[in-house]
Amino acid sequence: MVVTFFNENWLPKSVLCLRDYNRHKLLHDTVAGVTVGLVALPLAMAFAIASGLTPQAGIYCAIVTGFLISALGGSKTQIGGPTGAFVVVVAGIVAAHGVDGLFMCTVMAGVLLVVMGVTGLGTAVKFIPRPVVIGFTNGIAVLIASTQVKDFFGLHLEKVPGVFWLRMEALAAAFHTLSFPATILAVSTVLILIGCRSVSARIPGPIVALILATVAVYFFRLPVETIGSKFGGIPGGLPHMQIPKFRSDLIHGLLGPAFTVAMLGAIESLMSAVVSDRMSNDRHNPNVELVGQGVANIFSPMFGGLPATGAIARTATNIRSGAQSPVAGMIHALTLLCILLFAAPLVSYVPMATLAGILMVVSYNMGEWREIPQLLKLTKTDISIWLVTFALTVFADLTVAVEAGMILAALLFISRVAATTTVSQVTEDYVEDGRVHILQDKEIPYYATIFRIHGPFLFGATDKLSVVTENMHKLPPVVILRLRNMTALDATGLFAIEEVAKQLHASKRMLILCGAREQPSKLMHQAEFEDVVGKENICDNVQEALQRAEEVFEGMEAPGLVAGA
Repeated sequence: MVVTFFNENWLPKSVLCLRDYNRHKLLHDTVAGVTVGLVALPLAMAFAIASGLTPQAGIYCAIVTGFLISALGGSKTQIGGPTGAFVVVVAGIVAAHGVDGLFMCTVMAGVLLVVMGVTGLGTAVKFIPRPVVIGFTNGIAVLIASTQVKDFFGLHLEKVPGVFWLRMEALAAAFHTLSFPATILAVSTVLILIGCRSVSARIPGPIVALILATVAVYFFRLPVETIGSKFGGIPGGLPHMQIPKFRSDLIHGLLGPAFTVAMLGAIESLMSAVVSDRMSNDRHNPNVELVGQGVANIFSPMFGGLPATGAIARTATNIRSGAQSPVAGMIHALTLLCILLFAAPLVSYVPMATLAGILMVVSYNMGEWREIPQLLKLTKTDISIWLVTFALTVFADLTVAVEAGMILAALLFISRVAATTTVSQVTEDYVEDGRVHILQDKEIPYYATIFRIHGPFLFGATDKLSVVTENMHKLPPVVILRLRNMTALDATGLFAIEEVAKQLHASKRMLILCGAREQPSKLMHQAEFEDVVGKENICDNVQEALQRAEEVFEGMEAPGLVAGA
């Protein structure tokens, strides 16, 4: 009946998944929900403290937004809550406008996210180039790590400056006050997290570290700062609902930060949803996801919570733990609520150094450092955009970095499209050279299929490549990607082709590229793209590609399994 009155494209995944829901799925969702709920506890507190708020603000946020994002969002296994992406911007808003300003800003950002989703702008986030996104994440990771140095080493510093270089100067001046017990706890936390990850991705490292450190502090009476000594513990019981104070004098000053929070929330949640899709073989609805994220951010301040978005690490934990539907995300929120109701006094013994150690690992993991060597192989334009975004994020302000990133994206798009325009005379040689590229006189064998890219393949257009993999099971063993009419390529487009190549190879299929023009060919060579697909699978024209497809097919070891793929 629901589908009769509403367009199915606007239904949350929680409603769609209930059609074939059963006890078996509920059991898997319960296990996954409880596991990720335990993992979310230390992270929620750590993010709140790093943002300049009390630990319970993070827990309240994780409960309210975690439930609403799973219930109303467009992803099957996405977990929502406070994340590292917001730490820096939230701390800046609190410092400049106070907690009331933060709550107003979060509501404004929530409204923006709902508007983006309802108007179909969920796909607009793709117009941010990859160098800009990596610059953001690199910069945010550095800033988060710098805010945790004080608690990591147990330094005696009354107030940590908000500006990066002043913060580093103050930390260096106070380093002689280092606490060995705090440092040992923090280092032990990092080692436990690394050890758990290396043994099995299913082991919840943050919970193991939190329990061991808390037990050590309680029984050995270690002289370190704890949540109890710093904040007086966290209050038990249900979160109290209270409508935030509306201050019209703050609206103008909060427009920029609200836009930043909305954009970061959209980017982070949709990136996390894409990761969720890959791991769970599903496809999220970006517009419904943004509506769910927006509603969650509107309600979060009413319970004293932070801005929230999709959390990649917790989403991955949720899927690895066996989650089958959004019900797991709702159970994760209820697990946190149970901890708040029945185990709040125990949280007082959690040492600040342990939370700092957890955040140090989080900042490293979110930094996407492995992308930097790949970026450095690209054009000077891509490298300069990454450096500018990174520098503005660290040394200026995240709002400025987001705005500058959007301007750079627009300028980059214009310059790349303009560079593809050419005027040349048609000669006999031109006509003759084109014969090996045309498809009209060539037979496509049953064991191969050809997809083509027409026009500039830049950021903003990369999602169109999903047509290659959306029906993976129907594809033949060899997929040829014809690039003859692809006039330009950038880092985001190259990354999208690389992802498709990896998905095809994972399904034991071969990807062959052919006909790339000068600029795309030069970029692929710079980025050492031949290492991804194999030098022999990058052909000059479609005629060579079909010959290569025949060689691949003849070398097949078994039906559907290509040798060397």
